[in-house]
Amino acid sequence: MPKPIVAIVGRPNVGKSTLFNRIVGERIAIVDDKPGITRDRLYADTDWLSHNFTLIDTGGLDPDSEDQLNTHVFRQAQAAIENADVVLFLTDVKSGIVDADMQVADMLRKVAKPVVLAVNKVDNPTRENNEIYEFYELGIGDPIAISAGQALGLGDMLDEVVKYFPAQQEEEEEDTRIKVAIVGKPNVGKSSLINKILGEDRMIVSDIPGTTRDAVDTYLTRDGQEYVFIDTAGLRKKSRIKENVERYSILRTLAAVERCDVCVLLIDAEEGVTEQDTKIAGIAHERGRAAIIAVNKWDKVEKDTKTMKEFTQNLERDLSYMAYAPKLFISALTGQRVHKLYELIFATYQNHAMRISTGVLNDVIIEATAMHSPPTDKGRPLRIYYATQVSVKPPTFVLFVNNSKLMHFSYIRYLENKIREAFGFSGTPVHFIVRNRKDTPL
Repeated sequence: MPKPIVAIVGRPNVGKSTLFNRIVGERIAIVDDKPGITRDRLYADTDWLSHNFTLIDTGGLDPDSEDQLNTHVFRQAQAAIENADVVLFLTDVKSGIVDADMQVADMLRKVAKPVVLAVNKVDNPTRENNEIYEFYELGIGDPIAISAGQALGLGDMLDEVVKYFPAQQEEEEEDTRIKVAIVGKPNVGKSSLINKILGEDRMIVSDIPGTTRDAVDTYLTRDGQEYVFIDTAGLRKKSRIKENVERYSILRTLAAVERCDVCVLLIDAEEGVTEQDTKIAGIAHERGRAAIIAVNKWDKVEKDTKTMKEFTQNLERDLSYMAYAPKLFISALTGQRVHKLYELIFATYQNHAMRISTGVLNDVIIEATAMHSPPTDKGRPLRIYYATQVSVKPPTFVLFVNNSKLMHFSYIRYLENKIREAFGFSGTPVHFIVRNRKDTPL
């Protein structure tokens, strides 16, 4: 089940970033430390009372501002609200209610999302608690007094936030549809690809708006397999401020990736891999989603016998942490190789959900350690006693060892390569957990 998304919104200088940092603290979920993977502080994974969720920080909302930067920050915050499951509306007790607060409240009342109203900077509850009552005028609900700086009242606020999280439903585990997110920077051809897919495939079940995100879900069936294609195009307005365009795209991608099984990352063949592409790819990789790299607009590139090989080498260099992702050169405009996407998506999904028996897995580990001995430290060797697969989507393996501190990341990479050689796993990341164990070796 995808993590719920909570967006912090409010006018400038009410303490949104301070609250964001206070909530996530040191619990920011960095899955991988390989170079090139996004560490954008726009969002972070965190938890409260066993509820895992993604927290989004936004720029200050000033609806009346004519400044171009503020206008784009406002649009970026709107995108966060549209993608959120719960909106955390932050205000400031020191300044009281101002016009911008009322305008933000008016905007929030128009969206069908639960809103939790927090009044920040209540550093002295005994003296300032009475001052929060004026915030009832916003018509959002009961105000909750907090101090992000002093870490006061955050528990009550988060208790209220998690009340609105979608209940986990067992039927989701029985969903056999393959959910595919088409992701990429603006104007790379995401909607064109969806349109080409629909134009080529006549077995459309339905085409209805997504119920939980600001993306359009397209349901169709091919060769007996049902698919859900998630189009993340969303905001298409051009901006002269590149950073804010990237933030729109990242917000859309984050919401779509949380819902999907397979990400199809579109790269513009004419531009090559950009910094924004690496950020979007990093989101999919960090969240353990299966991935396919599709180079779009290939029909517009002048080619010789080395063009595809050189482009592939550039992809492998710039997206080295996603070396497992198969690559396909397509044209959404002409339909070139688009039909091959289904085969890749289906195979990638199966690899993402593949489970290896413990006996066969340990045979591969034993052979790998015999070919290349585990690392040692001051004469003490690492011993791998046992390995087992504990989950799928992505395939995750636990290695029981004598001392986890002896396990070097380069040796984990070696074991990953050996497992991939034995079982494939094309298109999916593979995760490892190393644990100490004092049992008798295998």
